[in-house]
Amino acid sequence: MGKQFPAMLPEHTDFIRKQHLFFVGTAPMSRDGHVNLSPKGYDTFRILSDRQVAYLDLTGSGNETSAHLEENGRITIMFCAFQGPPNILRLYGTGTVILPGDSQWERVYGMFEPLPGVRQIITVDIHKVQTSCGYSVPFMTYEKERDTLQRWAEHKGEEGLHGYWQEKNLSSLDRLPTSLGKRIKT
Repeated sequence: MGKQFPAMLPEHTDFIRKQHLFFVGTAPMSRDGHVNLSPKGYDTFRILSDRQVAYLDLTGSGNETSAHLEENGRITIMFCAFQGPPNILRLYGTGTVILPGDSQWERVYGMFEPLPGVRQIITVDIHKVQTSCGYSVPFMTYEKERDTLQRWAEHKGEEGLHGYWQEKNLSSLDRLPTSLGKRIKT
């Protein structure tokens, strides 16, 4: 059933490239803190090497991933097969937040198609890959991407997005500072 690997194999990267959805999990160090699990869509995921990946992080109502990465770096990314043979693939690693203006921004952002509402890029240095059966994951048919977030971000505009970030994205539910929050407060 479950197997572990120190890096992604070609069959892992092939599987990842076929998925329309992935999930990102992070948690603070405090046992009273809130564990975060976020679904991600659009064409926002890139494989940089067999041990490193990145994804565009679009504006959302919270910024938990960034705050948790600032505190402890731990992150898990999970892909599930909703079509074809059953499979679950998890990438365990250490994440880093790249903000616009950081030295790596242009190089990494250039690997993606531009999308409205991008607030940061998350890179993950992978230390373990795990596959498991996925036997209980249901079959679901992919129809299309929702355009709601893109239309919302376009309507907000750059100034509106910055205001939204200041209101909602500077700290986590547990009041941990995000990378964006640290940048704006300095």
